[in-house]
Amino acid sequence: MIQTLFGTVPQEPGLLERLKVGVQKTRAGLVARLEEALAGKKEIDADLLEELEHTLIAADVGVATTSGILEQIRQRAERRSLGDAQQLRELIRQGLLEVLRAAERPLPRVAEPPAVVLVVGVNGSGKTTTIGKLAHRHKSEGRSVLLAAADTFRAAAIEQLEIWGQRTASPVIRHKPGADPSAVLFDALQAAKARRMDYVIVDTAGRLHTKSNLMAELEKMRRTAARVVPGAPHEVLLVMDATTGQNGLEQARRFTEAAGVTGLVLTKLDGTAKGGIVIAIARELNLPIRYVGVGEQPEDLLPFDPEQFLRSLFE
Repeated sequence: MIQTLFGTVPQEPGLLERLKVGVQKTRAGLVARLEEALAGKKEIDADLLEELEHTLIAADVGVATTSGILEQIRQRAERRSLGDAQQLRELIRQGLLEVLRAAERPLPRVAEPPAVVLVVGVNGSGKTTTIGKLAHRHKSEGRSVLLAAADTFRAAAIEQLEIWGQRTASPVIRHKPGADPSAVLFDALQAAKARRMDYVIVDTAGRLHTKSNLMAELEKMRRTAARVVPGAPHEVLLVMDATTGQNGLEQARRFTEAAGVTGLVLTKLDGTAKGGIVIAIARELNLPIRYVGVGEQPEDLLPFDPEQFLRSLFE
């Protein structure tokens, strides 16, 4: 089952297979190299641990996560509770799973629609496209969706969102470029209540201008949402481009602080061999990953599950 803001829905068939296709490059870069390092090895020595460390860091798993996992392996090796090097593969998988599970958070349950989702992230991360894919996903679950074009600083963002609105048969509330984003949000929420819509998905400005301005603008939007719909926003999703790797972490921290982010969406996971960034981000930001993007099609935004993700890599 897949968790949503309105409870659970059945998991679509073939999800694991689609995820496996989406992480092929990471599988080749991480798991294949781990297996190559472990092939034929019986002894757990310093050279083997160094090779494993290099492989994990090269896949963008992150220094802190890598060090933690290998330290556990060293301790077990010293206690002689490891039979041979072949057990290391499963220990590494288990260590990665623990990191992802530690960052998980349950979704809030929305008793009375609309459920309000703010989507934040830098320009170029795939934010507006992700909103379109989210609309497609919610519509496929039988829910109605309204889109709010609150990225008023880029006319192209408004136009792009309207294209996705047409593709997914979702109404779009927009103002003129340069309008107050909170005013757009207010009108969108009023419209959603009047039309009894299930979801309002809100596009926000993706520029990284001064932190104080960013925080003030997003905080005003949060206050507006709560005033119109009690408890809103119910989810604040930060969209990150997986191909940026460790470089995206500092930007992610700034948005997390400014926007009260509750979950992450990683786009373009199919385009990188460094999908270990999934682990690093979850650990560094201590936030759950809600979705991963593995392609260009509307259905290529997949719900994230730690166990399924690691199965797609290791099986």
